[in-house]
Amino acid sequence: MKSITCKGQLISLETPIIMGIINLTPDSFYDGGKYRDENSILDQAALMDAEGATLIDLGAYSSRPGADDITEEEELKRLLPAIALLTERFPKMLLSIDTFRAGVARRAVEAGVALINDISAGKLDEYMLPTVAELQVPYIMMHMRGTPQTMKTLTHYEDLVKEMLFYFSERVAKARALGINDLIIDPGFGFAKTIEQNFNLLHKLELFKTLDLPLLAGLSRKSTICKTLDIEPAEALNGTTVLNTIALMKGVSILRVHDVKPAMDAVKLFNRLPK
Repeated sequence: MKSITCKGQLISLETPIIMGIINLTPDSFYDGGKYRDENSILDQAALMDAEGATLIDLGAYSSRPGADDITEEEELKRLLPAIALLTERFPKMLLSIDTFRAGVARRAVEAGVALINDISAGKLDEYMLPTVAELQVPYIMMHMRGTPQTMKTLTHYEDLVKEMLFYFSERVAKARALGINDLIIDPGFGFAKTIEQNFNLLHKLELFKTLDLPLLAGLSRKSTICKTLDIEPAEALNGTTVLNTIALMKGVSILRVHDVKPAMDAVKLFNRLPK
């Protein structure tokens, strides 16, 4: 599948695209608390749009390791005003919602969001897959074990890639049986995986092409980069670009990033390679 349909618009994935991240949380690992008023949200969305982002991913529940659990009501309280603000100011902008809760996903799509991005692939809310099927929007399913609060303790695998392929095969089959058409796979770098496992996963990423679905990579400023280079997330842009470039060469169709222009530059340079 080389395209997805968002709000009646066909989005080609023949050339990799960029998903910009706007976290509406006080405690995200890199930009927590940065986008909590209307002007900062509007300015960042406008910048990402101008720099070439195809999708803007809004998150109101921090999924960093050990993050606080919040109620669905709190998640919606953070999220819905931002959706209303952006859909009014930028009616053509394609918004994504980063949530594992079916109720939040439904309210977000009803408010104008075009795509659902679920860190749990439907495993943390039994109503998520049926809800996506009903809403008929593209769905990103990520690999994770446990919850953001427990995932750091769940990193033992006999064969990481083999177990992940089995996981995705099962989740994809369940989604297809419900009638979900546009599916995207996210290997979940940093989620229930050690630094060594993340690099092993990146090295073998092309094996996920056997699923015959678009791949998304979320490597932006993650601890795998920071701990390897002994730096803070604010210093991790160069490392992010390096790993994003490797991901592109492994067949990734969507880069999920905090910094759109450097990712766009990587895509433009990658596209000059002979096919």
